[in-house]
Amino acid sequence: MRFVLKTRYGQDIDLFRHNGQRFWYALLLVALLAAPWALGDFYVGEVSLVFIYAIAGIGLMLLVGYTGLVSLGHAAFLAIGAYAHAWLLSHGWPFPASLAAAAAFTATVGALVGIPALRMTGIYLAVATLAFAEIVEQVITRWESVTGGYRGMAVPPAELFSVSLLDVDVFYYVCLAVLVACLIAALNLLRSPSGRAMVAVRDSEVAAQSMGINLAQTKTLAFAVSAGFTGTAGGLLAHKIGYLAPDAFTIVLSIQLLLMVVVGGLGSMHGVIYGAIFIGLLPQGIALLRDATPPAVAQIPGLEPGIFGAILILFLIYEPLGIHGRWVKVRQFFTEFPLYRKATHRRQRSYLRTERVR
Repeated sequence: MRFVLKTRYGQDIDLFRHNGQRFWYALLLVALLAAPWALGDFYVGEVSLVFIYAIAGIGLMLLVGYTGLVSLGHAAFLAIGAYAHAWLLSHGWPFPASLAAAAAFTATVGALVGIPALRMTGIYLAVATLAFAEIVEQVITRWESVTGGYRGMAVPPAELFSVSLLDVDVFYYVCLAVLVACLIAALNLLRSPSGRAMVAVRDSEVAAQSMGINLAQTKTLAFAVSAGFTGTAGGLLAHKIGYLAPDAFTIVLSIQLLLMVVVGGLGSMHGVIYGAIFIGLLPQGIALLRDATPPAVAQIPGLEPGIFGAILILFLIYEPLGIHGRWVKVRQFFTEFPLYRKATHRRQRSYLRTERVR
């Protein structure tokens, strides 16, 4: 069992709790940097896709896991970021400026979406974000002069420091660098007063408002930051798929993103990574399942969305804390063995007394 001696108040908000975490995270980073030399191009591409999902998951986690606002329309923010990035590239913008501008534009749209959604919570907010996703899909299909409509839009090749992103290894390192930068930015945001205000709003809006937190400002900021991270992921996803079409950003993708943060573990940045790995590998597992099952089962329409929904329901019922929550329980079991008690992680009510009056 590790005991951390705290000698200053800043240790409560440090990025790393102790030197052991610094060592293991540094070792993980070294392994990721060396991965392209050990993996083939196909697996390097799949890991890059996991990085992109993780970046989008950071945005959704800030909104759902840390602010308590449910969204079923984050595929729309992915689409906005992807199309904006591709359009800017086609007009001669360099890759870094185009990606940053696409993220800023998506964040602006997210803030505008957050304003009318301030008075909605729960299922009503989920329906509102779903409606927003449908509106964006219609705009993409109708605005043919910009998006190409149903015929789609080719993503122009991009370069970074005179190196083409068409190279699988180069794109891998770009996605890794963006993911690390987004993780550090999100963790620093959560350590700031704005991030703590988001957590307070999630735990109890009544208590947060009584402490002087501006609910409208905090929720709008959460939507904007969440959309900005997701738009960044959309710009990278545009290079991954190479050709943009409206059917690439459907409600199924929104469900996948929500499934990612729920399965990974709500309220934890570790859960974003676990969920991204799970979502990135799940389609490959379903493809292997189709090959191993009889044609009558493998050709069932809607098999993949059905599996996604079933997994989401099972996690909500049997493991609401997700993969990260299960890992915390396993780690604590071996840390406290043989003094571990089963009642340590007994489920408790998640609402405060102040919420009972609503």
